[in-house]
Amino acid sequence: MISYTSRYVNIVSLCITILVYLFIVKTNLITNKINFNTHFISNIFKRTLVLVEIDSDNINQDTKEETIKIQSSPSNLNTKDNEIQDTKEIKWKLIIPKISLEAEISEGTSKEVMDKYIGHFEETSKKNGNIGLAAHNRGYAVNYFSQIKLLKTGDEIIYKYYNFEKKYLVIENKIIKDTDWSYLQQTEENRITLITCVENEPEYRRCIQAIERN
Repeated sequence: MISYTSRYVNIVSLCITILVYLFIVKTNLITNKINFNTHFISNIFKRTLVLVEIDSDNINQDTKEETIKIQSSPSNLNTKDNEIQDTKEIKWKLIIPKISLEAEISEGTSKEVMDKYIGHFEETSKKNGNIGLAAHNRGYAVNYFSQIKLLKTGDEIIYKYYNFEKKYLVIENKIIKDTDWSYLQQTEENRITLITCVENEPEYRRCIQAIERN
């Protein structure tokens, strides 16, 4: 019968323990590597899935995030386009269908203003009462009142000031002295007064008056 000394048994036990330890460590390293590779491959698969599913109805969370990023640009562009359109929309204007006139109004009656717009007499109303407007009729870059001499009784004039709008009917078209400002005085009834020069008669002005349409 073979007998083992205590020293021998201890040495064998130590060797077995070392082998078991090494085996466990190696096994853990392999397992971790496998897990790492699995995670890496899983990420690649998910990214690939996102690209494939962007146009699909079956969208997971990752896909939704990517889709939001892709679609955000066109949405922002549309918003900017709307802002530009709103900015370009004319808020203050005069429309006279009879002479095919539709023009923007600006405050003041200086040459600088009337070279671009119909001018508003600052001392007159912008809404109720008597609204006074002036513009060139010839010889300038814009001559918005070139055809108002053709207006007759009953012709329609449309005035818009932001959300405010009124329609008027012409009651008179006459020549007045350039010093006669009575036609721009405030009135209880709602009316609009258009003033422009008279060709070759610097001391006179053409005056169109219209009252609010009932």
